[in-house]
Amino acid sequence: MSAPDSDSPAYSIAPVFGAPLLLAEGKERLLIASDLHLGLEHELWLGGVSIPSQTRKILALLKGYLDMTMPDRLLILGDLKHNVPKTSWQEKREVPDFLRQLSAQVRVDIVSGNHDSNLADMAPPGVRVHPSTGIVREGRGYFHGHTWPEEKVVRSGFMVAAHLHPAVRLKDPLGNFQTHPVWARAPIQTEVVEEHYGFASSGEIIIMPAFNPLCGGLALNEPAEDMRGPLLAMANMEHARLYLLDGTDLGLLAEIKAAGDWPI
Repeated sequence: MSAPDSDSPAYSIAPVFGAPLLLAEGKERLLIASDLHLGLEHELWLGGVSIPSQTRKILALLKGYLDMTMPDRLLILGDLKHNVPKTSWQEKREVPDFLRQLSAQVRVDIVSGNHDSNLADMAPPGVRVHPSTGIVREGRGYFHGHTWPEEKVVRSGFMVAAHLHPAVRLKDPLGNFQTHPVWARAPIQTEVVEEHYGFASSGEIIIMPAFNPLCGGLALNEPAEDMRGPLLAMANMEHARLYLLDGTDLGLLAEIKAAGDWPI
């Protein structure tokens, strides 16, 4: 799975093999992650489930991928932190140091997600926090997905979003169901864009899986509980092509639904 070339013939964007990360290469190398949900353990603790903080583990894993890919910039596409509307004591303690360590290795940009309240106040100097309406870099639009993106992001014709934690639920040979994170690459719903923005736009949206495996996922091949913001309206999900993290092409979502319980 890779994006079509931009104006520069050297431009490409593709997943990092086996990881919920994108690497865009043009004038700069851009590593893209989303949905880290640092501080999720605090919410679980309030619900009676005790799990040690995973922040150091997530930091080490992310820094390892930075060493491997050597990007010029790291873009975190929303939901760096977890708790809303308040910020937990865990986040106040861990998030600033997490960002300081990352920014010592690479330039860091963050597009705000719906869980990122107060994030700008915790970000150290040098870490740039962008609004949730998104940004455009080298002709590609990036936004989190819980709110409508800025017009220029839509006009880019190729967008990358997060928020949904896309997944697929499959049956194993013993008859048990397992949920697997997936990439979803969907055509833009031109009529939805035209109705909301007043202009037609075609192209594609890549929806990223969550970086933090504790987040769980939205099984796209099962009935949706809710729309989870405008993203499911903007993307033609029935014609979305789904890929596992190892690159396995599962086909179109409509085909997966029609096939029923796929064995893995």
